[in-house]
Amino acid sequence: MSYSELYTRYTRVWIPDPDEVWRSAELTKDYKEGDKTLQLRLEDDTILEYPINVQNNQVPFLRNPDILVGENDLTALSHLHEPAVLHNLKVRFLESNHIYTYCGIVLVAINPYEQLPIYGQDVIYAYSGQNMGDMDPHIFAVAEEAYKQMARDEKNQSIIVSGESGAGKTVSAKYAMRYFATVGGSASDTNIEDKVLASSPIMEAIGNAKTTRNDNSSRFGKFIEIGFDKKYHIIGANMRTYLLEKSRVVFQAEDERNYHIFYQLCAAASLPEFKELALTCAEDFYYTSHGGNTTIEGVDDAEDFEKTRQALTLLGVRESHQLSIFKIIASILHLGSVEIQSERDGDSCSIPPKDEHLSNFCHLLGVEHSQMEHWLCHRKLVTTSETYVKTMSLQQVVNARNALAKHIYAQLFSWIVEHINKALHSSLKQHSFIGVLDIYGFETFEINSFEQFCINYANEKLQQQFNSHVFKLEQEEYMKEQIPWTLIDFYDNQPCIDLIEAKLGILDLLDEECKIPKGTDQNWAQKLYERHSNSQHFQKPRMSNTAFIVIHFADKVEYLSDGFLEKNRDTVYEEQINILKASKFPLVADLFQDDKDSVPATSTAKNRSSSKINVRSSRPPMKVSNKEHKKSVGFQFRTSLNLLMETLNATTPHYVRCIKPNDEKLPFHFDPKRAVQQLRACGVLETIRISAAGYPSRWTYHDFFNRYRVLMKKRELANTDKKSICKSVLESLIKNPDKFQFGRTKIFFRAGQVAYLEKLRADKFREATVMIQKTVRGWLQKVKYRRLKAATLTLQRFYRGHLARRLAEHLRRTRAAIVFQKYYRMQRARLAYQRVRRAVVIIQSFTRAMFVRRNYCQILKEHKATIIQKYARGWMARRHFQQQRDAAIVIQCAFRRLKAKQELKALKIEARSAEHLKRLNVGMENKVVQLQRKIDDQNKEFKTLSEQLSAVTSTHAMEVEKLKKELAHYQQNQEADTSLQLQEEVQSLRTELQRAQSERRVLEDAHSRENGELRKRVADLEHENALLKDEKEYLNNQILHQSKAESSQSSVEENLLMKKELEEERSRYQNLVKEYSLLEQRYENLRDEVTMLKQTPGHRKNPSNQSSLESDSNYPSISTSEIGDTEDALQQVEEIGVEKAAMDMTVFLKLQKRVRELEQERKKLQVQLEKEQQDSKKVQVEQQNGIDVDQDADLAYNSLKRQELESENKKLKNDLNELRKAVADQAMQDNSTHSSPDSYSLLLNQLKLANEELEVRKEEVLILRTQIMNTDQRRLSGKYMEPNINARTSWPNSEKHVDQEDAIEAYHGVCQTNSKTEDWGYLNEDGELGLAYQGLKQVARLLEAQLQAQSLEHEEEVERLKAQVETLKEEMDKQQQTFCQTLLLSPEAQVEFGVQQEISRLTNENLDFKELVEKLEKNERKLKKQLKIYMKKAQELEAAQALAQSDRRHHELTRQVTVQRKEKDFQGMLEYHKEDEALLIRNLVTDLKPQMLSGTVPCLPAYILYMCIRHADYTNDDLKVHSLLSSTINGIKKVLKKHNDDFEMTSFWLSNTCRFLHCLKQYSGDEGFMKQNTPKQNEHCLKNFDLTEYRQVLSDLSIQIYQQLIKIAEGLLQPMIVSAMLENESIQALSGVRPTGYRKRSSSMVDGENSYCLEAIIRQMNSFHTVMCDQGLDPEIILQVFKQLFYMINAVTLNNLLLRKDACSWSTGMQLRYNISQLEEWLRGKNLHQSGAVQTMEPLIQAAQLLQLKKKTPEDAEAICSLCTALSTQQIVKILNLYTPLNEFEERVTVSFIRTIQAQLQERNDPQQLLLDSKHVFPVLFPFNPSALTMDSIHIPACLSLEFLNEV
Repeated sequence: MSYSELYTRYTRVWIPDPDEVWRSAELTKDYKEGDKTLQLRLEDDTILEYPINVQNNQVPFLRNPDILVGENDLTALSHLHEPAVLHNLKVRFLESNHIYTYCGIVLVAINPYEQLPIYGQDVIYAYSGQNMGDMDPHIFAVAEEAYKQMARDEKNQSIIVSGESGAGKTVSAKYAMRYFATVGGSASDTNIEDKVLASSPIMEAIGNAKTTRNDNSSRFGKFIEIGFDKKYHIIGANMRTYLLEKSRVVFQAEDERNYHIFYQLCAAASLPEFKELALTCAEDFYYTSHGGNTTIEGVDDAEDFEKTRQALTLLGVRESHQLSIFKIIASILHLGSVEIQSERDGDSCSIPPKDEHLSNFCHLLGVEHSQMEHWLCHRKLVTTSETYVKTMSLQQVVNARNALAKHIYAQLFSWIVEHINKALHSSLKQHSFIGVLDIYGFETFEINSFEQFCINYANEKLQQQFNSHVFKLEQEEYMKEQIPWTLIDFYDNQPCIDLIEAKLGILDLLDEECKIPKGTDQNWAQKLYERHSNSQHFQKPRMSNTAFIVIHFADKVEYLSDGFLEKNRDTVYEEQINILKASKFPLVADLFQDDKDSVPATSTAKNRSSSKINVRSSRPPMKVSNKEHKKSVGFQFRTSLNLLMETLNATTPHYVRCIKPNDEKLPFHFDPKRAVQQLRACGVLETIRISAAGYPSRWTYHDFFNRYRVLMKKRELANTDKKSICKSVLESLIKNPDKFQFGRTKIFFRAGQVAYLEKLRADKFREATVMIQKTVRGWLQKVKYRRLKAATLTLQRFYRGHLARRLAEHLRRTRAAIVFQKYYRMQRARLAYQRVRRAVVIIQSFTRAMFVRRNYCQILKEHKATIIQKYARGWMARRHFQQQRDAAIVIQCAFRRLKAKQELKALKIEARSAEHLKRLNVGMENKVVQLQRKIDDQNKEFKTLSEQLSAVTSTHAMEVEKLKKELAHYQQNQEADTSLQLQEEVQSLRTELQRAQSERRVLEDAHSRENGELRKRVADLEHENALLKDEKEYLNNQILHQSKAESSQSSVEENLLMKKELEEERSRYQNLVKEYSLLEQRYENLRDEVTMLKQTPGHRKNPSNQSSLESDSNYPSISTSEIGDTEDALQQVEEIGVEKAAMDMTVFLKLQKRVRELEQERKKLQVQLEKEQQDSKKVQVEQQNGIDVDQDADLAYNSLKRQELESENKKLKNDLNELRKAVADQAMQDNSTHSSPDSYSLLLNQLKLANEELEVRKEEVLILRTQIMNTDQRRLSGKYMEPNINARTSWPNSEKHVDQEDAIEAYHGVCQTNSKTEDWGYLNEDGELGLAYQGLKQVARLLEAQLQAQSLEHEEEVERLKAQVETLKEEMDKQQQTFCQTLLLSPEAQVEFGVQQEISRLTNENLDFKELVEKLEKNERKLKKQLKIYMKKAQELEAAQALAQSDRRHHELTRQVTVQRKEKDFQGMLEYHKEDEALLIRNLVTDLKPQMLSGTVPCLPAYILYMCIRHADYTNDDLKVHSLLSSTINGIKKVLKKHNDDFEMTSFWLSNTCRFLHCLKQYSGDEGFMKQNTPKQNEHCLKNFDLTEYRQVLSDLSIQIYQQLIKIAEGLLQPMIVSAMLENESIQALSGVRPTGYRKRSSSMVDGENSYCLEAIIRQMNSFHTVMCDQGLDPEIILQVFKQLFYMINAVTLNNLLLRKDACSWSTGMQLRYNISQLEEWLRGKNLHQSGAVQTMEPLIQAAQLLQLKKKTPEDAEAICSLCTALSTQQIVKILNLYTPLNEFEERVTVSFIRTIQAQLQERNDPQQLLLDSKHVFPVLFPFNPSALTMDSIHIPACLSLEFLNEV
């Protein structure tokens, strides 16, 4: 078939268009060879005659069928050409919002200028592990392909991201690095992946700027090598940079900006730490105000600056270095604003002496102001003989200043890159790397200079490498399929590269011109004209002598030679550099050392690159002249570019081409002109051309057979070999054998052949459709005729019956009307009569009422008049009476006043008489007499005592009489004065006593009154409470009866809410268990590595008899034993050994907490010790300075204390008597009323305390009395001696601290008082009155001493609180540092870090509670043990007594009696010896195979273990219980670790662990677990131990086993899901295969190894179900297992559906619904439909229905919105965008319909997550499931080898 035969009527073609580049049209007439025009109809129905060049026969490009439009891979298009590529990209970008498209090996990425939710963690995990063709195009797919090839081929990879400014290169490279950081995270805790991502904001700040095309344009190229170890975890990274645009530092075009860092620093200039930078807003500086607008819409420079600082901190740049960096950047701004003034001669210039910017520049860089000012305006010329200093013109100075600024920034840029590389460098050996190249694309502007020349030169090199790689892949594909191939002619740009870099090329001539002292740009341009005028890639412009044109692979570019030499030289004057080298700041000086200038920035990076790279350049390296000279910029760039190409050639490249859709930065706006220009420049069309030159369309035999089986004949389908069928069909359909080739696994087609086959297939379908329509329409017409005939007969029959019924109805109605008229007339007459009668009655009633009301009003008026008269007469009578009474009162007052005056006069006379005074003094005399009597009584007592004393000491009789006489004489002399004084004192004391008693009575009365009121109030409240309770019960009953349905509904909702919260809490807990198990596994791996290292030669091995099970213990083996506190735990750890206790997590955390507490205590003790040392030093100094003062202070304090104790003793006596009386009275009242037991107990307690205090006071009084008597005797005898300094009294308060000065002052006051009163202590026997009186005077000083002691205690408390504040500050600083570090993390990492912090806090709290519980349990166990011991002793004693009695009773027996042992029944206990425990664990756990117990009772090991535990409980052996449980748990863990991929073994131990847990609950003795037990089972309960804590341990272990079981099951099912649910044809011949391109789906091969059908999934789940049922796993757990597996099937299938365009079709929806129905049928067959598994499949069910629903009208949109409730808005829109018809009979979903769906779903609050979390695990619940078996009915088989167990 010829190509021209495709141009038939209705064929669509592409014609050129000046506005849209290409325009679609349709042929209205068949084309024949030789026709000069084509008859076309445009899309707007315009008729056009398109001319054809008959000589070249160039017909318009054919348009692809609609079924191929929107393909993921451009190479899948049947017609491969520019308009087809452009249209496919446009449709995908605008209609489906897909920004990624494959073009062979290239990923085309269009910048959407909008944030899309397709880069989350869920999308990364969805692409992880997938082949590149399995999912929709994505940057993550390219990254995954590179990562997978690195691991599979062990070869370094590279991702080359290119495109022009604003196309999204930097973002694409950033997402690629994010993917590697997530998938290949670091194995250690260095977080190197975070550092790799943190380098992006730094490089964007110092290397990106706003341009007219992009707000964040990278103005440099970078190549980042991400290093991996042998396990393919990230270990480090390295960055190389290329060609920084230094000219942007000093100049920016209009509407452009300088580098971001300048504006960020200006935005943060107001911060206090940046005050010394002397910065203001960016508009004030010359270097940042060229472009005009200094802000970017939507960008906050201050916020970005904070991110930059955080990134620098994360990468380890110190704050001092950061400040130095900012100083250098600020100095550049100040340097640009320095004012330069030209002198009059014009050849010289100067700087004003007080220029602020120059001063700031010198201050910030630490250089001398005078030197910098001089050398900015002068230069040094060195000749062979002498050196000249020459002035410079204004332009020269400006150029020199700009060169210096550019050089400073470039050096700083290199320094930052170097330090980033240091931070990303790793000491580990790098196994391989993946490089990400983010480099500028091809650029062409109106004025192109040196930078554009270098950029385009780099793109020429990259394009050459790209072309060769594409050609190589095509060649490999043909050779792999064994297809004969010929060389394909492709564009080779080596001549253009030679023009630039060869000998005497453009760069070589440029370097030579730079060496000439007076070389100019014009001379260099003339040399280019002369040398390369004959080159096909070089042209001279017609209108210019300073420009030249280079014909690149993408386009012609005209370069202006002005500035080439200056930019290539990059000259900076040496004198200025020397000044900077002499800077006082080390960082500034280091930037300008000599080695920095001589070595390019990329060489160091190259040296640090992977040692595995061993490449050789394809071209010989260029020879460098031996003459020392500064390397030019062009030479350095060429060298670094060659190194880059060597690196790329040694790797497997992956290409990402970024396209900028429009220049206005509008979201989802497509400009065809700009897009075509970039497609031509980036090599995409070249890839298409190479593919089209060969065999671009490739089909597997199976796909071709499924797609085009309709073109095959019946006899051909009888053949079973699909390959031979395809060959015969193609040979019959396509006559030209050159149009296709048969490969080993694929069929290769030339361009256009697939379209031809599609046309034949469509014609075949059209013919079949016409035949079907003809037959169906004829059958429909016959059916319609029969239906009309039957309907006509039926209508006639019914109509005739209707007429007869209507006549009968008319007759009945006539008769009924007559009857109705008769009764109606009668009724109307009756109503008229009744109406007249009612009117008459009403008139009569109203008339009678009117007359009655008139009479009533008359009577009422008369009655009111009478009342008014009554009140008026009464008022007049009262007024007359009041007047008379007032007159009488006036007369009485006057008379009484007269009488009072007379009586007052008489009283005054009487008061002056003496008798009155006598009456007043009668009481005073009595009081004096009483006092005199008391004195006489005291004298009598004194005489009796004197007589007794004389009898005892007769030798002192004379002295006593003399003292009596003196005392009598003294009393007589002082009698008057003393009596008055004592009288006053006694009176004052009595008044005080009365006042105190009155206050006490008032308080008691108030207390009793309040107590009574409170009791009354309590009684009232209790009564009200009872009433409220009754009312509440009544209302509750009424509410329950009234709204039973509502309450049931609300309770259901509350139950659902509580259930949801419980599920979330359980999920969080089980996630913590999962994390703990992962940490435990990681620890075990590290411990194994350490063990292996220890076992190397030269080291001592561990003892061979040490049990390996002990090292696996991570449960409370220590904390649950008798060791309750931390110190005992430490001792236990030392005894057991570090290895055994290493994994005891609880004890480990306890020890950590105890260490922290001990550290805090140590600090506190250290502070206290220092304070005590200081206090002791002060005391020693004070003691040395005031020994004499201390003596007086001791005497004063003793006397003061004596007085205090004497007075307090008296008070205590009185209080004691009052309390005794009050207690007695209260006791009498309580006996009668029993109303206040609390007050009675309170009084008893007060009495007890008063007695104790009284005893203490008595002792102190005795001690003080002896001391006072000794002192008085020494004073009387004249032998008063100084007390000893070191003498210390024995009374308690002598140790209290009293200020020396206060004590001395108090003592002198006492002495003065003694001298005045002259031995007042001898007034009476006890001297109580005098002591009390003097005690009142000295109380203030005692209180002051006590106040000082309290102030000291207060100061100590303040110091202690300050120490606590310091510790809290330290903790707060740590938390702030942690918070700052958390802010630098990603949101996911922040959430994870927050969860870890919360876990640690909860763990500490749990440990505290656990310690308290353990202590209580420890005490309880001790008491129980003691009680048991005492009970056992009592039983033994009773038994001994009984035995003694029996011995006495049977003592007379003479014959020998033999006692036979009675055989006991088996009680369900198993006894074993301690040394057999390891054998028991090995036979029952470690070495046990599930197959050995196939015919026995399910969960037999669990029963055996419980019987062993029960015997240990019976013998009260807690160590045995603890050891057996710990060994069992560790043994189960060891088995699960060994068989971590064995589903049967994991299920076996899950069932046994759950059964063991149920046994511990069932026989624990708790009533809640014993409800279903039989009496026999209740006998098997544990008696001595409470294993609640171990039940929690076993529950956690069950959770871990369950999670491992789910992981194993998901690992077995996941490879089957996509193939079985989406790809396999469960309904044969339902789905058709669409053409695929280069990125063919790897799993689409139905006949391949990875193909699965739904029966495979069902077989696998049958296997799971059988294993779990046979091993006795609880049915509730089985339900939860399959619910989790069905959720995983749903999530994986739906996620693949959302990321695969080829799967979103009507046939896929049909297949999905069929597959889901089969799974539901399987659930019902296994009785698992109650598990909730079907509900987890609801999103997938709705997605399948969405694929099958109509998608046209608004009604369809409403139906979709109401149906798809389990799908989010994003998921619905995504499926509609991905929906693709498999044949031309289906229609695509329109954009307007999708917009309608979005508008209707706008009110939904759906999560922003697109994909389901396939790793989500529902929280598992282990319901209590008691066993019906009894322990004594279990038989132990011999295969277990447990003969050493004894039945008890």
